[in-house]
Amino acid sequence: MRRAAASRGALAMVARRLLALPLVLLAVAAMTFGMVAVSPFDWRDAYATGGQSLSAETAERIARVWDLDAPVHEQFGRWVGNVVSGDLGHSRLLGGQPVAAQLRARAGKSALLVATALALALVGGLLAGVLAAAFRDGPFDWLVRTFSFYSVASPSFWLALLAVWLFSIQLGWLPPGGTTDLRSAGGFSLRHLILPAATLAISQLAWFAMFVRNQLLEVLREDYVRFAEAHGLRRAKVLFHHALPNALLPFLTGVGANLTELVGGSVLIETVFGWPGLGALAVQAARVVDLPLLLGITMLGSVVIVLGNLISDLSYRFVDPRVREAAA
Repeated sequence: MRRAAASRGALAMVARRLLALPLVLLAVAAMTFGMVAVSPFDWRDAYATGGQSLSAETAERIARVWDLDAPVHEQFGRWVGNVVSGDLGHSRLLGGQPVAAQLRARAGKSALLVATALALALVGGLLAGVLAAAFRDGPFDWLVRTFSFYSVASPSFWLALLAVWLFSIQLGWLPPGGTTDLRSAGGFSLRHLILPAATLAISQLAWFAMFVRNQLLEVLREDYVRFAEAHGLRRAKVLFHHALPNALLPFLTGVGANLTELVGGSVLIETVFGWPGLGALAVQAARVVDLPLLLGITMLGSVVIVLGNLISDLSYRFVDPRVREAAA
């Protein structure tokens, strides 16, 4: 009975999140329209060549073709109506190509970058946090804390530029950007993924490491852990079989929360490394005020974040028996 009630509770939570998703997307779209309205970028600059401004006649013709001369609220209403009918619009930046086609073409590379960075952050943060807690106040613990403080405080674009300078220019170990080597006939190379994924993962790795360390140290002070140690259990068994499983429960919710930062951080990382994903395309779209393309990228990112948080909450619900019993 309890398991059936917990399953019904989980399904109800999924239904609530999915029903709220259109409202979330509508709010995000409205905020995007508002930010574009006050943006310092002018779409006319995208058509100016040779340092000369567009003529009034040419600007009027372009505005009429792309519906840029209408008030913001009218553009928003027309965009919503088109989206409801399945049309995300066409991109001015890409010569009138459908936005949906560009999302499909580039989403895979952005997903690969974010997924790789998340895996690196999870595995590296877990190992570093466990070792730091196991050897508290030792040299490794000091190293993990120092690295975490500096990496969290360092801007991601600065770390990316530093990584290019060190590993590509000075050492020549890894390519500085892109996804392929122009001097070879091969296609995508995993060597091009290492630097952008590692740079994107560094700040989250530091956060995860400190989170695991602090949670683990807190659990190690619990009575049941001290009771296990008093019965002569080995330190490693107490750490991995008793303390770590309970310390990792809040870790699951942190994964969903930090997915937002990974998706947002990928914009700068893709730009620095020339990674042909949605993040770099979003920067280009913002510079020329390509609203349909910018909205398509923003909507897709919002869906990923909402679904990522939903999966994180579901996993926490099914892993922690206390949450299941409370829901039942």
